[in-house]
Amino acid sequence: MPKPDSPIVVIKPSLRHERAALKAGATIVAGVDEAGRGPLAGPVVVAAVILDHRRVPKGLDDSKRLTAEIREELFAEIVAKATVSVVAAPPAIIAARNIRGATLWAMTRAVLNLSMAPDHVLVDGRDVPPGLPVTGQAIIDGDALSVSIAAASIIAKVTRDRMCQIMHRDTPDFGFAGHKGYSTPEHLKALKTFGPSRHHRMDFAPCIAAAERTLFD
Repeated sequence: MPKPDSPIVVIKPSLRHERAALKAGATIVAGVDEAGRGPLAGPVVVAAVILDHRRVPKGLDDSKRLTAEIREELFAEIVAKATVSVVAAPPAIIAARNIRGATLWAMTRAVLNLSMAPDHVLVDGRDVPPGLPVTGQAIIDGDALSVSIAAASIIAKVTRDRMCQIMHRDTPDFGFAGHKGYSTPEHLKALKTFGPSRHHRMDFAPCIAAAERTLFD
């Protein structure tokens, strides 16, 4: 007889990693996350956030698990209650450093630009930026585990989405407001039709191929 399906347990971000860092001797802990590593166009955006642990906004979560409306509401609350820094690496920096290098570059600058200097950093993913002057911990799926990283993921996502709206107004043929630069069929069709715009990442293969088609057509 088949066993009933096990219930799905959804893990919510908590202060567990922040408290562990404080117990180990840290005094100010920042969370860092990025938005936009995968798209064919636009910047990769990094946010660093230091939360007041007495005033943590309710509902913080991985930005991908939230609706756009809730992200906007939490964005405003995080900015009002926390110390926040945002850095965007444009396509030129992505081309010069590659996407991983550009992301780490932006992470370092986001931490250094905080008005309050942390002494420990929690970073979403596998890499701690090598240029950080403080200790750091890389946490895979950190935006689903740490409220500080979750807050950073929301700030980065909302900021990048707003930048994509500006890109859309600049070059409406590509539909950036909808797909945010990701390689959707709509975007790939526009890229093939119009060739790359100034917002495209010219070190990414589909953009290189589109530029070559435009050159030889």
